[in-house]
Amino acid sequence: MAQTNEMKIEFDSRSCNESFARVSVAAFMTQLNPTLEEVADVKTALSEAVTNAIVHGYENEIRKVYVECRVEDQMLTLKVTDYGKGIEDVKKAMEPLFTTKPDTERSGMGFAFMEAFMDEVEVESEPGKGTAVSMKKRIGRTVSEFER
Repeated sequence: MAQTNEMKIEFDSRSCNESFARVSVAAFMTQLNPTLEEVADVKTALSEAVTNAIVHGYENEIRKVYVECRVEDQMLTLKVTDYGKGIEDVKKAMEPLFTTKPDTERSGMGFAFMEAFMDEVEVESEPGKGTAVSMKKRIGRTVSEFER
């Protein structure tokens, strides 16, 4: 029987709350005994997803961002949801360097970073309804897995 544990948080879409989300998820994942690198990877990917919700989903309107975390065995699953403007073309939005805000300091690398630091990234979005970014990462690989 797989051991599972879950938590959910919601917070205002203010950029200062991005660090709150990072610390909350990092604390939650300590039960998996992650390496410092694994914690850093998850925090980076989560930051990108939360920032996207705040900057692009809500365009700096103050609404709610939702973060769900689940651990099952050694798999950490994160889901970041907003009910903002949504993404017209998810495939295009996930291309490295694509940005809808080229006049700002946005690099268009958010999804690329999420994909680099997590094992799986899935984006579901509907224009006018919002976006959900689901990410998975296996934590605590065994030595034998590295030897393969």
